[in-house]
Amino acid sequence: MFTRHVIMELKPNATTEFTNVVESKILPLLRKQKGFRDEMTFVAADRSEAIAISFWDTKEEAEAYNVSGYPEVLKTLTSLVEGTPRVGVAELATSTLHKLAAAKTA
Repeated sequence: MFTRHVIMELKPNATTEFTNVVESKILPLLRKQKGFRDEMTFVAADRSEAIAISFWDTKEEAEAYNVSGYPEVLKTLTSLVEGTPRVGVAELATSTLHKLAAAKTA
């Protein structure tokens, strides 16, 4: 499994709207992408930065999203983000999330 991580500097007072846009516009777009599995979004305690981590079946599918979906996401976030977000792709090495999910349903 591969992850795609995006680090964004948020404009002042944009956190609430950013979270709403992720839920209402970005997640539906991601769910349509081939190989997409999940998304986690974090906001810094001082509300100045957000980190989005998406999970993909393959590195190729994560990279294909850069062309097929990410440009639309950037347009959607223009009014909420300062500068150009930093993007990276990495292979998932370890995770305990599947154990947390299993324990929650047990």
